[in-house]
Amino acid sequence: MSPLIPQDPETLKQHLAREVRALREAARHGAGVRLDEGPAPAGAVPAVEGEPFCSCGTGGPEHGCGDEGEGHDPWECVCATLPAIPVSAALLTPVRDEAGRTVDFTVKAGNHVRAVEWLEAPDRQIGRRLLEVQPGAAVGGLVEALDSVLSTGRALKGHALDYTEQRSDGLHRTKLLYDASSCGGKVLATWRAAHNRMELLSLDAQYIASMGWGTWDLLSGEVAWSEGLSSIFRNDPSRPLSLAELCDTVLLDDVPRFGRFLLALVDGEEPSGTEIRFSVLGEVRTLHLVGHPVIATDGLPWSLHVIARDLTSQVRSRQRLAATRRQSDRLREEATAERRVAAALREALLPTHSAELAQAGLSVAAAYLPAETDAAVGGDWYKCRLLPDGRILLAIGDACGHGLSAVARMAQQRHALAGLAHAPETHAGQLTTWLNELLCADPAAETATAIIGHIDQERRFRWACAGHPAPLLLREGAASVLDTEHRGPLFGLLPGHEYETTTTDLLPGDLLVLYTDGMVERRGEDITDSIDVLRKVLMGCSGLGPQDTLDRIMDAYAPEEHEDDTCLVALGIS
Repeated sequence: MSPLIPQDPETLKQHLAREVRALREAARHGAGVRLDEGPAPAGAVPAVEGEPFCSCGTGGPEHGCGDEGEGHDPWECVCATLPAIPVSAALLTPVRDEAGRTVDFTVKAGNHVRAVEWLEAPDRQIGRRLLEVQPGAAVGGLVEALDSVLSTGRALKGHALDYTEQRSDGLHRTKLLYDASSCGGKVLATWRAAHNRMELLSLDAQYIASMGWGTWDLLSGEVAWSEGLSSIFRNDPSRPLSLAELCDTVLLDDVPRFGRFLLALVDGEEPSGTEIRFSVLGEVRTLHLVGHPVIATDGLPWSLHVIARDLTSQVRSRQRLAATRRQSDRLREEATAERRVAAALREALLPTHSAELAQAGLSVAAAYLPAETDAAVGGDWYKCRLLPDGRILLAIGDACGHGLSAVARMAQQRHALAGLAHAPETHAGQLTTWLNELLCADPAAETATAIIGHIDQERRFRWACAGHPAPLLLREGAASVLDTEHRGPLFGLLPGHEYETTTTDLLPGDLLVLYTDGMVERRGEDITDSIDVLRKVLMGCSGLGPQDTLDRIMDAYAPEEHEDDTCLVALGIS
């Protein structure tokens, strides 16, 4: 093998051509010679153009019934040859209608060969109509194809028919290939299955493994490809690519590697497997090639066998995986930055508890529980502050979603409520209605829930509910769920809806707990049951202050139980 490896397709093809010419020249020295032309053997009957040479009425070099001796019956001659044909064969006569159109054929003679196990042999069909014994051919255009043989005189070659037949044991299907020729006003037809069982298994193996194989005869130039290889290169199986044509499909960067592979085979070596990229109809496909030279007794390789496996899908998967990793790294960096911004924003937005509340006889504790410990970001919020008119605003809400967008919506809703709450002589129902109108008017807004209420100087809690879970009240060791018959829809759903309020009287020693849905929503669990579990946990907090109560509640739930962010507010009445 030349130590110089071609770097482009043209140089590689020229190099291969020189190697093949030298190989053929070496092979000619020991080759036998057969003359292609010579004197006609004794007794041969020359064909006369335009005249039939057989008494059956058909002429031409492809017709094999030429005995015109005394007493010769050409049809008996044709029928006698049928048993020697290794595929299903029959002699057919046309059946014509009143207009002279061929509508069917009658089986006049046949052999004993079954094309497939579940089809009858032709010799069992003699005297019957073709569409009676092969009913599945009615929709395959077979009658028309056979009639064209009679009308044109041209033989039928490999007419493919997807043949389906309903039998007593169910439906059967196979692909049949028909060959036929005209024979004195009749048709001699043969048919066979397109693939036998072993061929079908081979095809299945090629398609499942995305592989195929090809053979290049270096002496004759003949090329044969399996259907699997033709499928990979998307070309007609009857027109496989020569080695020169194959070189033209290789990507330029891979030509040297492909050149080493081919030239090693031509030199009679077995190169190690290699991956080569080919351009197939504008698409890059990566194939793993393994080759084997067929060595003659004179030591010369006269044929090359190559097995190819298509690795394109695996290569693309690796590329997608690498791209996914890069994207994941980028998203992880963005998420880290987002968590830092959101944490800072949340600290700025969620308030510490004012000393004014303590002077008003209220003690407040709040907690935020993220669904993921490393992602303290969400749309849950609360507000508890003293208003200029002496009432205390108490609210909790949940803006849909996670991340900075949810934090932004949470800030928008909380600040909007803070501004609306300073309108004189407003009650909780009005605030809830106004906040709903703001969200409904914003096309970029999403749904949200909230409880908004006021505690007046008489310790009456007048509150409205927009699709939010009911508060819990702990009084004298008993915990109860506040009635939410007045509950209205989520924010952002129904513009113009007027939210109602209800009043709950609070007593000294009471503990009021508000929470978002992340505390009680569990996949596959009824929310009523979850609220009852929380109520029982709260019942065990009798005598504790707001902060100790929240600590006890958080200890009662494992962190992994929270599928969504959760906000808790506990308010003690003294």
